[in-house]
Amino acid sequence: NLKKLKKSSVKIDKLTNSILNRISGDVFNTEVIRIENHSKFDSTKWNFDWKKEVKDNEVYKLAIENNPDVIQGLISLSDKSFYIFVNLIENAYFNIGKNKIYEGVAGNLFAFACKLSMERGYYGEISFHSKTNLINHYKKNLGAERVGDSTLMLIRNTAAIKLINNFYG
Repeated sequence: NLKKLKKSSVKIDKLTNSILNRISGDVFNTEVIRIENHSKFDSTKWNFDWKKEVKDNEVYKLAIENNPDVIQGLISLSDKSFYIFVNLIENAYFNIGKNKIYEGVAGNLFAFACKLSMERGYYGEISFHSKTNLINHYKKNLGAERVGDSTLMLIRNTAAIKLINNFYG
């Protein structure tokens, strides 16, 4: 039985060290927090089975500082011993589409993955699978590279450093 290949389908809307409330214009600093206990995770209103991801992989949530209970987005990562693989990434339902509340969620999460890769000695390098219609978007906004004609994308050291510096200074 082949496992269904999951492809990243999140749009990068803003690259900033915080998230921006599109309605008020207010900017909020964020924090990334690991979700350790899958039984406490409310998986309603998410497109993916995040309880399973928490059991099988490293899952982190993006939240506004001092407001960790409201999840802005999620990322599932696997340590591949020389790079970090992004299994899944998803914005909260209220941060998707033209009526989203906050901009900058996905960019924050990709930058975090690069930072974690750097901290683990992998030079900031990450990879992920993209939906075909977003390949050019990831190239332009994240500096990602496509592997051949596949949907596999890489963020290498130079692009990773740019993302890390942009989000973490």
